[in-house]
Amino acid sequence: MPQGLPFKVQKLGHAVVNVSDLERSKRFYTEVLGFKVSDVYGTDKMPGGMVFLRSNGDHHCLALVGGAPAADKAARTLHHLAFELATLDEVFRARDHLKAHDARIVYEGRRRAGCQVSVEFLDPDGHHLELYWGVDQIGSDDRARPPEEWRQTMTLEDAVRIAPPGQDTTLHDPSLKARIHD
Repeated sequence: MPQGLPFKVQKLGHAVVNVSDLERSKRFYTEVLGFKVSDVYGTDKMPGGMVFLRSNGDHHCLALVGGAPAADKAARTLHHLAFELATLDEVFRARDHLKAHDARIVYEGRRRAGCQVSVEFLDPDGHHLELYWGVDQIGSDDRARPPEEWRQTMTLEDAVRIAPPGQDTTLHDPSLKARIHD
């Protein structure tokens, strides 16, 4: 590990892939491989629609994005990879670290389904990557957080200020806390 790295990746959190037939792929992953559906986006939320799948308590470990042209094998590719960080503070430090290394950040804040707080960026080859914290967990009742509780934001600072019910967005690093309240 590079000395002084301000965060540590805990695990590969989820993969998102582009598929040509969303319903066919959903059936394959649920009926053949045993994944469970956590949430579904219509085309109003994601062009082509999107299905979030899980195999454990994480809201999703795999997501499918519909609309990839069936004839274009190059379009049926990886959409992005996401890596889990241990703390919310680490997401802020990761954003600062990425900026300091001139990484192209394409999104920061909180997405909808799953409610994780993240920074998304491109690697040198243009692969879309995500570092995140706080993905929703699916309990024994097998239910995901309802959409009316999602709190999408477009900055990490707003993700702290505008948290969904039950998500503790307390920062522990005093210097990060000060930046939120400035």
